[in-house]
Amino acid sequence: MPGPSICRHVDRRESSASSQCQRHEVLRFAQDDRLFSTSLRLIVDILSPDTLHHLLHTYGLWALFAVVALESVGVPLPGEAALLAASLYAGSTHQLDIVAVVLVAATGAILGDNVGYLIGRRIGAPLVARWGRYVGLHEARLKVGQYLFLRHGGKIVFFGRFVALLRTFAALLAGINRMHWSHFLLMNALGGLCWATLVGSGAYLFGAEMKRVTGPLSMVLLIVGIVCVIGGLFFFRRHERELERRAEAALPGPWYEAHGEKR
Repeated sequence: MPGPSICRHVDRRESSASSQCQRHEVLRFAQDDRLFSTSLRLIVDILSPDTLHHLLHTYGLWALFAVVALESVGVPLPGEAALLAASLYAGSTHQLDIVAVVLVAATGAILGDNVGYLIGRRIGAPLVARWGRYVGLHEARLKVGQYLFLRHGGKIVFFGRFVALLRTFAALLAGINRMHWSHFLLMNALGGLCWATLVGSGAYLFGAEMKRVTGPLSMVLLIVGIVCVIGGLFFFRRHERELERRAEAALPGPWYEAHGEKR
């Protein structure tokens, strides 16, 4: 048997190794925390009005186009805040033409949404078809989603342009549910033009008053959108079988193989 001194030596080595592991864990946690804090500060800086004004002053309408287009693709950026900032900047300095601001914002919204639609249709739909069943999106439910977009997709795309979260993801959802592109393009263009004209011209004409109104109004629209989604989920749960029957009658055959697409 090993002597007491040897046992104490082994215990000290095990205790030292345990302490080193704990120190490594603490250091790793601290590094992760600093990385998270840095990322959060970067996001806050990007969203700040000062940053938006700096981007507009430095890059002009290209900055507005990039922010609005990226938000429409699905990147959570402040597209409406950028449009407000550009319109206020045009009204206060007259270094930007408000017609150009509205047209650039509308163009960014339309092009970005079409890229988001394409991503949803070409990448999102195959992913949902492959992995959707693992999160409860089986064939019948996917077909219900496509059926609902077939009937109400135009309204979702048009009015979604005025609601914060839906503005970011409406095009992706339209692509995943394979909304007809011609119908999507029409409603997307109308929504983008109306949104850019109302928000841009309103901020240009009424200045800071418009900015004070759009904040609460956007929050109200977001709350209304969330309530509608929750209400829709309750309605879907109560009428799921009936919706599945209607979807199957309107869209016979496998979900992913609709419109000539194959697995």
